[in-house]
Amino acid sequence: MKAKQVAIYSLCFLFVIIVFSAPAMAADPIKIAQITALSGPFEQFGNQSRVGFQMGLEYATKGTMELIGRPVEIILKDTQIKPAIGKQLLTEAYKDDNVDLAVGPTSSAVAMAMLPVPQEFKKILVVEPAVSDTITGKDSNRYVFKTSRNSSHDAIGNALVLARPGVSIATVAQDYTFGRTFVEKYKKAVEAKGAKIVIEEYLPIKTVDFTASAQRIIKAMKDIKGEKYLFLNWAGKGSPLNKFHSMKLEDKYGIKLSTGGNILPVLKGYKPFAGMEGSSYYYYGMVQNNAMNDWLIAEHQKRFKGAPPDFFTCGGFAAALFVATAITKAGSTDTEKLIAAMEGLQWMTPKGKMIMRKEDHQTLQAMFHFKLKVDHDVAWAVPELVKVQTIEALSIPLTR
Repeated sequence: MKAKQVAIYSLCFLFVIIVFSAPAMAADPIKIAQITALSGPFEQFGNQSRVGFQMGLEYATKGTMELIGRPVEIILKDTQIKPAIGKQLLTEAYKDDNVDLAVGPTSSAVAMAMLPVPQEFKKILVVEPAVSDTITGKDSNRYVFKTSRNSSHDAIGNALVLARPGVSIATVAQDYTFGRTFVEKYKKAVEAKGAKIVIEEYLPIKTVDFTASAQRIIKAMKDIKGEKYLFLNWAGKGSPLNKFHSMKLEDKYGIKLSTGGNILPVLKGYKPFAGMEGSSYYYYGMVQNNAMNDWLIAEHQKRFKGAPPDFFTCGGFAAALFVATAITKAGSTDTEKLIAAMEGLQWMTPKGKMIMRKEDHQTLQAMFHFKLKVDHDVAWAVPELVKVQTIEALSIPLTR
């Protein structure tokens, strides 16, 4: 009898432990820090990425915001586009907030400052939407994974559009990692196609007067025969495209303007450029036969007064799908298990398939060759699809 009572009491005690410990276990969240630009010249990019990441997690979890039985908590932090602050915030996220992994930042310069921190804490940093190839280059480490395109995607994609024998090109880019890395890759890709870079202009991010730059470009190119282009690679507010257009470079000197894709507010300034061609990371209307993109468009329009998703909304969404897919595959947020799950991972996004290359942790993805159309019923110039530039066609080189 005593033995039977002991057994009953033991079972009751075990039941109590299970009942009362289960909620505690269920309440243990997966913490993700999203460290992005919520203020400053890149705040539009950062806020789009923030919205996209949230929506991507909702899509991946079917609205539950739970992965592997645990709730997902996003901790937002603003870098203010300052490298020292970005590094400090990432340290704070790993050390004080005890996040499982981090996503961000917006600026390539901030990303470069962050690189040592994941290695120090042995935790994952998923880079989105910063672009520069150097982020996954020689100074990177095994804890850094990059879902955003890199400068080579932009450079090779736009070279495939413009470059051919007899074409001469001037470039204007911002004087920091993003701009200089792009031009380095663009020049190599352009010259491989038989075209020539005549002059490279690097200007401060906050430049508003482009007269001196235009004069140097005119002097270098005015006497050159054949097709001539000025290619602009500019991020954030203050794109100089219309300012160069007002100088009538094509009418006076035969120098045509060209640039890659951009966010919708910037595309509003592209209306004078009907017929201009370039390569873009994403435009919601260029993606075909993609149910995920259809969901993103419909849901974004529902939430934001009819506005479609933009360039970096797609990027944030893709990063969220990468994180969710990797955590599900690993069945854990353990760093080593995540690294094993992330390397070589293939997953679907609103712009199509992406592949996380094992050798350098750079994501391979398609780009879109577009031609601008002006529709008076649309507030911006519409990039119409000419051709999908496939992963194979782009052949992105290793970054390390």
